[in-house]
Amino acid sequence: MGRPKRSSPRYGTRPNRMSDVPAALLPVALRAAEMAGDLVRTRAPGLVTAKGDRDMASEVDYAVERAVLDHLRERTPDIAVLGEEDGVTGDTAGELLWVIDPVDGTANFVRNIPLCGVSIGLVERGRPIVGVIDLPFLGTRYHAAQHTGAYLGGRRIRTSMTTDLEDAIVAVGDYAVGEGAEAKNRQRIALTEHLAANVQRVRMLGPAVIDLAWVAEGKLDASITLSNKPWDSAAGVIIAREAGAKVIDHDGTEHEYTSSSTIAAAPTVAKKIVTLIGDSGKGLTHD
Repeated sequence: MGRPKRSSPRYGTRPNRMSDVPAALLPVALRAAEMAGDLVRTRAPGLVTAKGDRDMASEVDYAVERAVLDHLRERTPDIAVLGEEDGVTGDTAGELLWVIDPVDGTANFVRNIPLCGVSIGLVERGRPIVGVIDLPFLGTRYHAAQHTGAYLGGRRIRTSMTTDLEDAIVAVGDYAVGEGAEAKNRQRIALTEHLAANVQRVRMLGPAVIDLAWVAEGKLDASITLSNKPWDSAAGVIIAREAGAKVIDHDGTEHEYTSSSTIAAAPTVAKKIVTLIGDSGKGLTHD
């Protein structure tokens, strides 16, 4: 990137105190997101490779993941990395795991739709403790470390205080593709219908990173994604939580690494959102 190398400590799976990890490793994630955002913003998508039914990765997806992986290997050589494109690298026996999505919203990116972003999260025993989301074409970068709050740049952010569903703007995740998509989408359509009848507006923006960051910032009152892919959710979950959002599964239980859905909502409407999801139909089929 043409910048001088910065001296930085190296971290393994067992620093002096695990409570020190979020604050200590946040700068590593911030630098990785800065590098990744620059690549996304300045490079054309290049060749697009099909990964499955209506699923794709661009050359930039792979280039960003490699650059971030190299950075994390240099700064934190003993922490394994899970990337969307290349899977797990390193020893997963430790308590920490980096989780990265080089471009969340590739379909938008390759069409020059500016709603896409980079997600870099650090997970400790399955629970996100550091998160950075960079939205390269919107010029915004969100970050959080456990117990220190959520920030847009240098400004602390909080969720909305909307109390009535009829005043709420709610984002829903993309419709399903691939195996079982038809059944899954019947449930998503039913949910969309219930939302349309009860909330102020329904939005489908595409990337989970935008939905979660905008719930944290208070632009959205809730986001509902009937799936839970760790590279999509890890960074956004900790950012939303640190901003005061309730982040839960579709049944209202606390969101975990193994949850089937990713629901983030202002605490003032979270219970109502869970009730509405339940009312949209029993036996929801999840990704």
